[in-house]
Amino acid sequence: MLFKKINAWLHLWLGLASGIIVVILSITGCILVFEQEIKQLTSPWLHAKKTEGTALLPPSKLYQAVSVALPEKKINSVWYHGEGRTAQFTLNSDSLVYVNPYTAEVVAMVDHENFFHFIDEGHFHLWMPEEIGEIFVGWGTLIFFLLLISGIILWWPKKWNKKGVDQSFKVRWKAKLKRVNYDLHNVLGFYALIIALLFAFTGLVMSFSWFNKGVYWMAGGKDTPRIQAISDTTFVGQTEMLKQVDKAWNLAIHELGEFNKDEVIVSFPQNNAAAIYVCTDMKDGIWRDIYLDQFTLKQLPASQSKIKDADLATWLRRSNFSLHVGALGGLPTKILFFLASLICASLPVTGFYIWWGKKKKSAKRAKPKEKQLITA
Repeated sequence: MLFKKINAWLHLWLGLASGIIVVILSITGCILVFEQEIKQLTSPWLHAKKTEGTALLPPSKLYQAVSVALPEKKINSVWYHGEGRTAQFTLNSDSLVYVNPYTAEVVAMVDHENFFHFIDEGHFHLWMPEEIGEIFVGWGTLIFFLLLISGIILWWPKKWNKKGVDQSFKVRWKAKLKRVNYDLHNVLGFYALIIALLFAFTGLVMSFSWFNKGVYWMAGGKDTPRIQAISDTTFVGQTEMLKQVDKAWNLAIHELGEFNKDEVIVSFPQNNAAAIYVCTDMKDGIWRDIYLDQFTLKQLPASQSKIKDADLATWLRRSNFSLHVGALGGLPTKILFFLASLICASLPVTGFYIWWGKKKKSAKRAKPKEKQLITA
């Protein structure tokens, strides 16, 4: 009984302390689950009509077109989004540039500070300065993780008979408002528990390096010092940067990539020591980072292995984002994660209403006692 009282007390006050953070993270999470799908429907500049007989142009052709259109800007990378989609250029600017990869026509310049950027800022640092907001998000996520554990203890039926099971697994919609609210908190919280724990766990991996390293170690991984991707500068002057980037792009779509081969990111080295960064195998929220020597095009040690060759610890680390947003199982999983996130957003609200109702009830009980004392 003492353990249950302590658990209930912690559940209450931790819930009140983190409620607003949980609501913001959950609502913004609901929106971000379908970010790509919403963008596809609302952003015509993401689409490029492919005519018969046309093929994707190499990065150098697109680079030259952007350089002519925006001569004062420094071009960092190009992201080919696949067949029927525009290529996205990242520059030293607040805008993203979209180019038709079949004609090299600059289709649009879109401000990076858009609606989804606003939602991202809320989800990652609560619209506060990053160094402050990320602390609140990290510790709020940790408290939410503890709340889920204490919640399952509170939910656990006293008796596993028909009455106990009905109370724990069913919402009594015909009951009074307070009872319906209690069931929404208790029952829906249970049904969303597994996914909510996954939200919190993967969020903690992203929030705290000590947690990330601990999970990696427990899964059998051994942290090694980060390897820098540096090109061999003894070959300076023997190659042309744009031609090498074209070759790297060809390598990515014909040899290096396994999944969605025509969806690839390629960087343009900014100095002689920089490597050509290639991102490939982008599928279900997982990707593969490859670094190529800009002169020899040899894979550098900093490159990642294919995801199928990764051990458990590496797979967990590289799949963390996908597990967090529900991308691993495609659209059905995203819908499930959306509903779970919606339930998570409701838990602080229904929980607060339960607490407020009990507080008012206690106040009403106290008033008759005060009257009796005054009369006496």
